[in-house]
Amino acid sequence: MSKAQSTHRPLPEILVDEELLVMREASALMGKSPDQNYVIREILHLLSELLGLNRGRVVLPDIDSGELYIAHAYGLSAKEMKRGRFQPGEGITGRVMQSGQMMIIQDVDNEPAFLFRSVEREHLPHETVSFIAMPVEQGGQVLGVLGVHRLRDRPRPLARDLQILKIVATLIAQVIMLNRYIQERTARLESENRELKWALNKNPSSLGAFGIVGESMPLRRALKQVEQVAQTDATVLLLGESGTGKELFARALHLSSARRDYPFIKVNCGAIPENLFESELFGYEKGAFTGATSSRPGYFEQANGGSLFLDEIGDMPLAMQVKLLRVLQENTIQRVGARRETTINVRIVAATNQDLQQLVSRGKFRLDLFYRVNVIPVRLPALQERPEDIRHLVRYYLNQINQSYQRNVNIAPEALERLAAYSWPGNVRQLCNVLERLALLSENRLIGAAEVAAVIAAESAGEHLALPVTAPVSAIPDSLRPYHAVQSGERDSIVQALAQCNGNKSRAAQRIGMTLRQLNYRIQRLEIA
Repeated sequence: MSKAQSTHRPLPEILVDEELLVMREASALMGKSPDQNYVIREILHLLSELLGLNRGRVVLPDIDSGELYIAHAYGLSAKEMKRGRFQPGEGITGRVMQSGQMMIIQDVDNEPAFLFRSVEREHLPHETVSFIAMPVEQGGQVLGVLGVHRLRDRPRPLARDLQILKIVATLIAQVIMLNRYIQERTARLESENRELKWALNKNPSSLGAFGIVGESMPLRRALKQVEQVAQTDATVLLLGESGTGKELFARALHLSSARRDYPFIKVNCGAIPENLFESELFGYEKGAFTGATSSRPGYFEQANGGSLFLDEIGDMPLAMQVKLLRVLQENTIQRVGARRETTINVRIVAATNQDLQQLVSRGKFRLDLFYRVNVIPVRLPALQERPEDIRHLVRYYLNQINQSYQRNVNIAPEALERLAAYSWPGNVRQLCNVLERLALLSENRLIGAAEVAAVIAAESAGEHLALPVTAPVSAIPDSLRPYHAVQSGERDSIVQALAQCNGNKSRAAQRIGMTLRQLNYRIQRLEIA
């Protein structure tokens, strides 16, 4: 035996041990972590450190564009990985992805199809460099491409490198498929969990979901629309008369979406003075104006990740409409007094009881903003459009009132029929207020038809009813103010109050003894400019 033979014989045995080490460590990695990037990168690390197959990369197709990109690598910088993008069929990598056939480039300098796109030639060793591109396959489907650089002048046979690369490519394919299965399973479980939460939030006695009560077809149509768009980020515009439950629908939309674990912030656009709108919505920095002794996030920042409910959006001043439009277009806000913009991720749910198109024609609402918020319009039915729901609503809210005030009041069947026969111009809010008044002021545990008739008569006349109780009517909380029917003679007093308050609706409403919603409703119905 020659000296040369004795020198070279032990070498393959050492390399075989290294191959076994690569396989053992690669298999162990698959059981250690579900992180696809970590496992594949460490496998490429083993190929480099133990076998000298350097700058390993796994190229995968981009789901959206179809373009190939370096998804995992060892020995490449982030800049080099970013440069490594190929069209299907482009370069060596693109050809292997397209054909599913392995390619061996003995000398990258003599191959015109080798593009040097990720690693420039001057950054490679100054000797003959080979490149091996191996398809990563599973069940006949080419998932990606495994590529490595190899110095051609090395004692290890090429056939041994190809053998180990085929095994490694199979392992990487299993990692990718396992990760896909985990992602699909997780997404399916999350979807099932959302559906289960939605179902659990629904009242089994068909009294509705999230406090939305009723079984009528108009209500079901509105709920169906909400369910259809809940999992999207599309802007929803809730349309309907005052008191139809727009806030309940907005909250239901939020709670049945993927944003349910993030904030739901409500903003009543009709209650904010014009000079405070910007600071309320966008926040302000310390020292931005007199009295700004500290920084404060606005409603948009408070709702980040969740939903922002812009109630009565038709009352928003034109100057703020321009700024809101910019926020919707760019998803950024700028605090008052700040120099930098802040990126926000908020879903907008808007609501109005006004005809926005009519406001657009009168120059009081921007057309471009109208198109932005009117992506998914959902019309909420008035209570008189779903009279069959009144009985459900009465039972539901009477139960809520009893729990809130520790009462035990029921309603007689004939009294229930009288409530069901009334038109309820103030919708569900008016019905709830009437039930609360009946429950609190009734001396008996059973509300009778006479009491209901008296209350309905008072509602129609727009004045309080004095039931025979020990407490004075003046002790009724402000939240129990009755719904006043709109009267044409109210126009002059409303116009006068608005003039005296310089157009401030909140102060005008207080001056004439109405809620802001009641005032806005009358402004719309009486067409007060």
